[in-house]
Amino acid sequence: MSEKIPESVGEKAEKASSGNADVVHNRIEAANQGLESLKHKPLSEGKVRPAMSDESEVEKKLREERHQKGLKLNELGINPYGNGFKPEHLAGEIHAKHANDTAEQLDAAKPGYSIAGRVVSVRDFGKAGFIMVQDRTGALQVHVKKDVLGDAFALYRLLDVGDFVFVKGTAFRSKTGELTLAATEYRPLTKTLRAPPGKFSAEIKLTPEQAERVKAAVAAVTAATDAETDPVKRQKLSDDTVAAQQALMKDDPVAAKAIPQGVAKAWAEKQALHDTEERYRRRYVDLLSNQAVRETFIKRTKLVQFIRNFLDARGYLEVETPMMHPLVSGAAARPFVTHHNVYDVPLFMRIAPELYLKRLVVGGFDRVYEINRNFRNEGVSTRHNPEFTMLEFYEAYATYHDLMDLTEEMISAAAVHVTGSAQVKYGEHVINFAKGWPRIPMRQSILDRVKDLKAEDFANVEKLRAVAMRKAESPADKAAVSTMNVGEATALLFEQYVEHELINPTFITEFPVENSPLARRNDANPAITDRFELFCMGREIANAFSELNDPIDQEQRFKAQVDAKRRGQQETMDYDADYIRALEHGMPPTAGEGIGIDRLCMLLTDAQSIRDVILFPLLRPQTSK
Repeated sequence: MSEKIPESVGEKAEKASSGNADVVHNRIEAANQGLESLKHKPLSEGKVRPAMSDESEVEKKLREERHQKGLKLNELGINPYGNGFKPEHLAGEIHAKHANDTAEQLDAAKPGYSIAGRVVSVRDFGKAGFIMVQDRTGALQVHVKKDVLGDAFALYRLLDVGDFVFVKGTAFRSKTGELTLAATEYRPLTKTLRAPPGKFSAEIKLTPEQAERVKAAVAAVTAATDAETDPVKRQKLSDDTVAAQQALMKDDPVAAKAIPQGVAKAWAEKQALHDTEERYRRRYVDLLSNQAVRETFIKRTKLVQFIRNFLDARGYLEVETPMMHPLVSGAAARPFVTHHNVYDVPLFMRIAPELYLKRLVVGGFDRVYEINRNFRNEGVSTRHNPEFTMLEFYEAYATYHDLMDLTEEMISAAAVHVTGSAQVKYGEHVINFAKGWPRIPMRQSILDRVKDLKAEDFANVEKLRAVAMRKAESPADKAAVSTMNVGEATALLFEQYVEHELINPTFITEFPVENSPLARRNDANPAITDRFELFCMGREIANAFSELNDPIDQEQRFKAQVDAKRRGQQETMDYDADYIRALEHGMPPTAGEGIGIDRLCMLLTDAQSIRDVILFPLLRPQTSK
């Protein structure tokens, strides 16, 4: 579906752009090299928003240029924010369909397609040009010619990198062998006032020898032209790129084809968002200009979908529980506090859904899970965000041993599903997610690393405190250690000496009862619980245990948490009388688990910060300069 281009649009455009043709041409070339600033003026004439305070005069000028192009489109009767142009095809589908077709086969068949997307590169040759149009499946090259498009070619002359366009045409192979759409219809859809920091397109696969040839050619071109603002030098860069491509065309057409992309990438890297916080703050720019970032979040979606399918296939029921709680419950952590005006009561943002999910087990839902947002008012780090995603699931008639088996099966299969392999690169390490993960009691893991501790010392709180003091640096840390009980000191020793050394997936079991207010006591040793945590790359990924279903014991644990809060501990939970009442109605033997989706996604995408896998992480407010 498309609108007819108004009559005499070509004549109007020629008048509008006469005397400005060189400027338009140079701006297109500059945008193609990724040299456009992110900051330009908006479109609506008479309602121009004041420029940002940190914009330079050059940036204001560039923004105004795009604004003026949008106004010219309006003058020509073209809405620069058009609608009603629905593409019938996707770039990725066209590439897949014709992957093995020769130029001769395409010329004979002349298959027709229509696509729409963002223009991510432009190569202009006066009365013709090549643009790369990117949609959600990939990028497809489009060839535009004045003698084919007629009046619509004038609209192409007002194009900037980043604009959205609609194109119809027939597929053919260019002289370099690239699948291309010969445009028979062209229409601007959305005029962008801010260009992406660089261009992105499908990578060309090269042999190591070809890659070296391309690298040398790119280095020669970019070294010869060090220009960031001079339009004449920018044009020379474009000319030199074409010359380098032509020089290599006869010997190695595939490598020659990669040269423009390599040059553009080199220039784009100069303009990319290097400030990490700015990448998070303007995620939309990060996504549209960085294929790797888009792939990260595609993998995250695949991970969550896989987990849902895995649990659904095993009879689990997905549910939803409240996000505002009347009590601090479900985990030992500091909450965010809000207030409900009508009921005039304080409420706490969900720390964990645990107690609500276990109420459902009491009610007869033997297998339940929730993929939920949790909120904890605590520190921010590369592993912690105040708002994060958890998977929690509960299974009646199961033990924590059963959940270790299930967790190992699910995550090892998820790694293969998301990355294609059980061996996943993470930083300098390669994590082996293949099944066969170690299962080590917490005390044993400490004894393996602290040689002057013996098994009997875990009954001697003074001995445990003394060993923990070795790594307590601040006065506050030392004061905290001096009041710890046996269970608390044991857990601290694990954090100090063991946790950071666990690179491959490892189950740590037999947690002290003092640190596990909701876990079932071990029948053979009531000082420990039937609990495990999964560690990988020195961080906790999952926490699970056989659930405490004894209402008397649970009541005593809650009272101990209240006592800990009186002693000044901030990460505690409240006494939940209704949950005790629920347990008095009877909960079958049950095991439950929580898995940090964000942290697991980090491992599967080689992300070094949790903010790299959260689309919009919480950031400190910007201060005015």
